[in-house]
Amino acid sequence: MGPLQGVKVLEFESIGPAPFAGMLLADMGADVLVIDRPAGTDLGIKRERWYDTMMRGKRSVTLDLKTTTAKEVVFSLIERADALIEGMRPGVMERLGLGPDDALKANPKLVYGRMTGWGQSGPLAPRAGHDINYIALTGILNAIGRKGEAPLPPLNLIGDFGGGGMLLGFGVACALLEAARSGKGQVVDAAMVEGASLLATMFHGFLGAGQWSETRGANILDTGAPWYNVYETKDGKHVSIGAIEERFYAELLARLQLDAKDFPQHERAKWPLHKAAFVTAFKAKTREEWEKVFEGSDACFAPVLSWSEAPRHPHNRARSGYVSVKRVEQPAPAPRFSRTAPEVLRPPPERGEGGEKALADWGFDAAQVKRLASLGLGWGGKT
Repeated sequence: MGPLQGVKVLEFESIGPAPFAGMLLADMGADVLVIDRPAGTDLGIKRERWYDTMMRGKRSVTLDLKTTTAKEVVFSLIERADALIEGMRPGVMERLGLGPDDALKANPKLVYGRMTGWGQSGPLAPRAGHDINYIALTGILNAIGRKGEAPLPPLNLIGDFGGGGMLLGFGVACALLEAARSGKGQVVDAAMVEGASLLATMFHGFLGAGQWSETRGANILDTGAPWYNVYETKDGKHVSIGAIEERFYAELLARLQLDAKDFPQHERAKWPLHKAAFVTAFKAKTREEWEKVFEGSDACFAPVLSWSEAPRHPHNRARSGYVSVKRVEQPAPAPRFSRTAPEVLRPPPERGEGGEKALADWGFDAAQVKRLASLGLGWGGKT
């Protein structure tokens, strides 16, 4: 079992980064119990659970948080939980009577994890937003894209998941460690705008040292350099090159059969000419042919794979980097641990699935379970 075995986490249904944080904790062995709406929707569209991969490893109970009895039910669970995760707008949990002040009174050791875009305070805190808006405010979105083109949204990976869910998961784990020492819980205020900014820490250093241009596509890591870029191959596919270090760049030129004296690495004025030569070179062979050319080399080369191709790459297969859960091939739990190996304990639950067994595991006896059911807690008849 994973390193968080025995940790009980109460998660309130939401979308995106908060469920991702819950998935990370569940992957690591935590017992994550989700309070689902009795009939939920995701952005107004009913979502089937079997492909809701961020729900993997969890169990579910259902509860209408707006009922008069909901608060009593939730606090019965909070008293037994080690951590709580919620992804509501600031103030929503307080209006429901489930805010951190009351929760910590009921359970002083509780870690109360809060996931928002803008944070719990500040002028934008009550405003709606999505990943693209949060990373826009950090400078990150402005930095991504090719020269002369508009900024390019990098899916919703930086704000929602890297700067959001992963930050919350890290924060909750840190607070759990501290609570084990102090006996005191606390609130974790994870904001996507701050988590995304944190991911860009290195670039602030470059900028401060005058080593980074705020013009897109003019730097070594943003497609400005010919030796850190993506190139199309003869078959219309692509390969990636990241030959930053001098010795790796020399290896790249050798594999491309280009004369090193004609391609000085750091003469920026010649980068456009070098890039054009690389474009021509890579279009001469298919992606598979280039994989053979670069096999065993240190030229910092990798084929650009699609999501469906990635699980079948020999390296990913060798490390068992993907697992299949409920017919969905998906990334395996990470990172690896030498002694307490993480795993996906169960597929995504339907609403209420596994809830009755979870209540027993959390220490509720039959009479207490019956009372919770009378107050509106449900588990759909599935254990």
